[in-house]
Amino acid sequence: MDVPADRSTRTAGQPQQAARETARPHRRRRPTGEPPPLPHHLQTSGVRWLVAMVVLVALTVAVFARGMRGIAVEVTVVDDAVVGWLAGVDLPGFQGLMRGLVALSSWWVLTPVSYALIIVLLALRRFRHLIIWLVVSALLALIVVAVGLVAQRPRPFGVVIREGWGGWAMPSIQVTLFALGLVTILYTLVPEGRWRNTGKWVVTALIALTAVGRIALGADAPTDILVGVALGVTIPLLAYRWFTPSEVFPISYRRGSGAHLDVGGARGAAIGQALHDQLGLVATEVKPFGLAGSAGSTPLRITVAGDPPTVLFGKLYARTHLRSDRWYKLGRELLYGRLEDEKPFNTVRRLVQQEDYALSLMARAGLPSPTPYGFVELTPEREYLLVTEFFAGASELGEAEIDDQVIDDGLAIIRRLWDAGLAHRDIKPANLLVGDGHLLLIDVAFVQARPSPWRQAVDLANMMLCLGLRSSPERVYGRALGQFSVSEITEGFAAARGLALPSQLRRMLRDQGRDLHAEFLRLLPSPPQPVSIQRWTLRRVGLWALVVTVMALFGSVIVDSFTTNEAGKTPLQNTNLSCGDLEPLWLEAQSVPSASQVPCVRYLPVGWSVAMVTVNDGRSVLTLDHDRAGPAALVVRLTATCDPSGAVQGPSATTGVRHYQRIQSPTGQFTATWYDRFPGGCVTSRLHLTTDPNGEFAGQAPQVLGFTSRAALQEALSRRSDGRLQLDPGQAR
Repeated sequence: MDVPADRSTRTAGQPQQAARETARPHRRRRPTGEPPPLPHHLQTSGVRWLVAMVVLVALTVAVFARGMRGIAVEVTVVDDAVVGWLAGVDLPGFQGLMRGLVALSSWWVLTPVSYALIIVLLALRRFRHLIIWLVVSALLALIVVAVGLVAQRPRPFGVVIREGWGGWAMPSIQVTLFALGLVTILYTLVPEGRWRNTGKWVVTALIALTAVGRIALGADAPTDILVGVALGVTIPLLAYRWFTPSEVFPISYRRGSGAHLDVGGARGAAIGQALHDQLGLVATEVKPFGLAGSAGSTPLRITVAGDPPTVLFGKLYARTHLRSDRWYKLGRELLYGRLEDEKPFNTVRRLVQQEDYALSLMARAGLPSPTPYGFVELTPEREYLLVTEFFAGASELGEAEIDDQVIDDGLAIIRRLWDAGLAHRDIKPANLLVGDGHLLLIDVAFVQARPSPWRQAVDLANMMLCLGLRSSPERVYGRALGQFSVSEITEGFAAARGLALPSQLRRMLRDQGRDLHAEFLRLLPSPPQPVSIQRWTLRRVGLWALVVTVMALFGSVIVDSFTTNEAGKTPLQNTNLSCGDLEPLWLEAQSVPSASQVPCVRYLPVGWSVAMVTVNDGRSVLTLDHDRAGPAALVVRLTATCDPSGAVQGPSATTGVRHYQRIQSPTGQFTATWYDRFPGGCVTSRLHLTTDPNGEFAGQAPQVLGFTSRAALQEALSRRSDGRLQLDPGQAR
């Protein structure tokens, strides 16, 4: 919360009483129900998307919660008719064009773009946008899994699926993530205005084209696409508009701080109205001021109407500054522990109230700080403007010529702070102005009442270091002995080290190429023992544990994303693949269209459980755990072909299935592999036991696996749909 002087824009001002005289005697009270000067609301399009998403998800749950029954069959019949019509288009180059469109949303595109987006946002320092992107991605993944688990909808029936797919069809995973990525790029990289409006049409066209391609290739049905688009567009759209609105976090490629808000347009008008209604001031001009040294607010130069006009100073606070304060204090606590009064503010109102109160404390103590005029509300709990006296003609200490009077003023400021029981906590050149030969103290946002002796000592040392930058340590030390004892000065330099020195002061000390702190220490009668600022508490240990855990989880997700292709491993979140559970069996049959048999769980002996079922284009995998044999003790894989070389053929319990087995017993382990071959497919079952080297559980494994014929699955689908749906192309009732 740094507010420096800016000599290039300052003009001569009038005494503070002039502004008081321009104030209206009666200020306007905003009636109940009237919106604030700067109302905060989602745009109409955002509300529409939210309504559409809620309606579509609710209908999906209502229609498909019971599986392929009732109205779900009617919807599927209509969907499959559309898919069949598009898939049946026989034009030269049509299939190639559709494959090109679908490639836009392929995993080969989505994965690199996701990592590239993370790198770009990090490079542009748009950390809030990046955090939202990560949170929204995780949230959307959970929603997609939840909706898919409830709906359990197989892929379109009766068509050849010519595109890769994985998992349940509802909602379309590729289209959902494709829409998420495009909306994220639009709201994190494209500036608002003409470019973003054009980008919206481009995003709409890209989503529509890839959706048509996936429907034409039989991978998704129209309702799968609609639900996926609703989720993929709505959630990031609302997240970015709510948490990073363009008026607060504008996308710009000009140099500047994210803490600085645009004070033109609607916000500029709101500032003028709020000043008029709440403080009785008529602002004729509101301009940014001193932005180079401000990182915690938006400093403003406000010209107030009068004869002559008066110049006031304003600090605009918004939620972005509140979040910055929280992260700043969290970082300090992780690095050093909670030094003192590091509790973050809960609301923007409390943040600005604290500074307004601190200004009053400074005025009551007779300190040369700006006179407060109060603060105004722009948006309740979101944006406030603090108004104070403007020190016209003053220059920052770091660039001013100082004499003994200025040095005495600086030291007297610290003595008066001590006498009043206050600590400034941010003594640095940007907060010390020289005007009319006297030193002035600004930016009192961090002022603390009844501080610890350590905090007061730090203020003294920082003041002496600031004064020493523009004079000499000997001169400052000599003047300090007139107001402070040697022990007090020694205590100050023992405490002022590391983080206790403001970042600007540390930077300026480095730029001078001299160790000013050491020069002061050499002037002391005896070198002080450094005061440690490390504070270890249970809270700090817990915070570090939480940070390490989150980083480990995030790292594991990144590693897993590199080593696992979700297009080839898509869990159904289904742990009951029984031979009577038709929806996952239909999906399994679609994964290997040539297979005449589909594996299922016939019986689970005691100790066995289904851990995971993954289904995607070309294979299905069933993983079972055993309470004593361990996780993934039995893995069953359905593919179109397999190689049983080295296995011995044995009897089969299923008609039309040839059974082969191979047993290996390395030291301390037992491994058995079974191959069940049938027309158009093969099921490979691998039993691997590390806690059962004698293979005692091997006899139970064959009891687990059963088979359902493709003909039986077709017959069940025909009964459910009264003959209107067929599992494979060209099948009759």
